[in-house]
Amino acid sequence: MTHPKLLIISMFLLIAGCDDSTSPTAGQPAAIPQVSIVTLHTQPVTLTTQLPGRTTAVKGAEVRPQVDGIILKRLFTEGAEVKAGQPLYQIDPATYQAAYDKAQATFANAAALAKRYKPLSEAHAVSGQVYDDAVAAAKEAAADVETARVNLNYTQVKAPISGHIGRSIYTEGALVTSGQTSYLTTIQQLDPMYVDISESSQDLLRLRRALAQGHLKSAGDNAAAVQLTLEDGSIYQQEGKLEFSEVTVDEGTGSVTLRASFPNPHNELLPGMFVHAVLRQGVQEQGILIPQEAVGHDVKGKPYVYVVKTDGTIEQRTVATGEMIDGEWLVVQGLQAGERVVTDGLQNIRAGIKVNASERRNAVASTGSNNSSMTDPSAQ
Repeated sequence: MTHPKLLIISMFLLIAGCDDSTSPTAGQPAAIPQVSIVTLHTQPVTLTTQLPGRTTAVKGAEVRPQVDGIILKRLFTEGAEVKAGQPLYQIDPATYQAAYDKAQATFANAAALAKRYKPLSEAHAVSGQVYDDAVAAAKEAAADVETARVNLNYTQVKAPISGHIGRSIYTEGALVTSGQTSYLTTIQQLDPMYVDISESSQDLLRLRRALAQGHLKSAGDNAAAVQLTLEDGSIYQQEGKLEFSEVTVDEGTGSVTLRASFPNPHNELLPGMFVHAVLRQGVQEQGILIPQEAVGHDVKGKPYVYVVKTDGTIEQRTVATGEMIDGEWLVVQGLQAGERVVTDGLQNIRAGIKVNASERRNAVASTGSNNSSMTDPSAQ
């Protein structure tokens, strides 16, 4: 029978043997993480704003009849280009032609009577009042002739402006009336085309203040140039220009309407299209850009980056960002030229540890111009 003391000694020796056994990596130092960095530098950055807008025809007209009658014929092709004064509809002119002929006959009789009374009035054969009445009747008859002529001309409905004509709402045989609320067709002038854009008054004030304080400088002669992105994401090839901006802020939306004009030689832009306009606002001479992937957000939604200090350790730095420019954030606050920001290997690092940093080889050179831009909500 085994003695209890011998059993206790055996268990102690077994535990001690287990403690002496170590893993192959025990006692070895932890590997230093490898990260890629970009060294920041300043450069001129053109600031732009991308805003939604709607296309609007420069001129538009709703064609309506000015006399009553039956439409005998439509004289245009739907969807075609028409010229101002071109006949569009022919309304039955029979009654208006008769009224014109009657008015002419009445005028001829009144004019002859006035002519006959003139020498008699001079010879005092008739009173001056009779002659004056005859002259007035002749003038009234002449006015009736002109009215009948105008109404007869109105039986041919003509295009009030040049432009692109739409579909015809009325067909041959339809009865139309003067002053009706419904139109016969519409004409819109599509070249050039307006784009109405809304910008917040707050952004407009911030831009003007930055220009006044010298933080931004004007983008030059093309400062009012506007680019357009269509509904399918493609870039419109024609460059537009800013025509005017409203001087009153909309109380409901807090925005100001801007209007840009774009050449539209091929009718690629149509009224009512939803587009995005890119406005050049100014140039920040000492701008700093960082890659999008270098920016993270903390639990409060604030953006931050990892900076490699001179001793090779990591510092987590809160920053403020502005526009997105060609895949890079414009730094508003928190970083300076010459600092090194981590772009790759972020999952293996934390603040305070030492890293091996190497310049990123595939870093995209910033051009300082942007074809598409957005504003980081965290910077507000």
